[in-house]
Amino acid sequence: MSYSDDTRLLVEIASMYYEEGAKQAAIAKKFSISRSLVSKYLAKARDLGLVEIIIHDDLLHPYRHLEEKVKRKYNLDEVICISSSGAEMLVKRLGVTTAKYLSRIIQPHHTVCISAGTTVQEVAMNFSSKNQLPDVRFVPMVGGLGEQHMNLQANIVCELFAKSSGATAIEQHAPIAVDSAEAKKVFMDQSFIKNVFHQAKQADIALVGIGGLPVYSTMTKAYLSEDREEIADDLATADIVGDICYNFIDSAGKLADCKWNECVLAMNLDELKKIPRVVAVAGGKDKLEGIHAALIGELVNVLVTDEQTAKALLAKIE
Repeated sequence: MSYSDDTRLLVEIASMYYEEGAKQAAIAKKFSISRSLVSKYLAKARDLGLVEIIIHDDLLHPYRHLEEKVKRKYNLDEVICISSSGAEMLVKRLGVTTAKYLSRIIQPHHTVCISAGTTVQEVAMNFSSKNQLPDVRFVPMVGGLGEQHMNLQANIVCELFAKSSGATAIEQHAPIAVDSAEAKKVFMDQSFIKNVFHQAKQADIALVGIGGLPVYSTMTKAYLSEDREEIADDLATADIVGDICYNFIDSAGKLADCKWNECVLAMNLDELKKIPRVVAVAGGKDKLEGIHAALIGELVNVLVTDEQTAKALLAKIE
């Protein structure tokens, strides 16, 4: 009789080892075989499907299956979920999680372009690198918000990243928006502005937030408080579900037809799509439609979000 071909023997050995907890030495002694042969039989039992090893990692990583489902549905490279509990601290926890992810993927000589806003700022505040990154550059991909929201500006966020990692922060000396499409062209043609946007376009990684409706947007509250009623009225009637890099997008993830987009100084959507890894961090029901639009518009390929948002994204019918 050949032990290697005897299915009953394989089952007995596997049962002793996996169910009874017997040591390989004890099994070898019982069947008068060597320990190395016991190891080979156990491997063969797995290969033949007689033994199925299931890793129950729900406690260690409870959202792995949820992440995989969202990843497959939206054809993403990676999805990272966190608990939705403690909604008042959601932005903080999203920031901490994204900061850990970035510290893992940023490599020497990388250029990382950065958007702005509350969640992106939270990422920067919690970013730390085990190794210093003197050859890494953090580059703004949008203009500034003005004095009212200085701490959320891309320039300041880049400085936070650079300070904790020994990297270089590049500054963009441009406002978030100007008064007309004509003024935008003049600004974007300025060499000192054009050069920074050019560096951002060459980035290896982009970090962006995703905003909700204009009524929830930090940038529009700051900008439209300065008596720009025409743009405010336009935003109220346009097909807008959210924003990314300060570009308002419609439900299909396309650039919305609105006056704001004609005046904003930011990387455009086509340029964003060309960056190899675009990491979006966003969560909460107010941003669901904006996140969904960004995903179906293929504007990002990595998403950091919360459990409830991830489940809501799975429930969306495209």
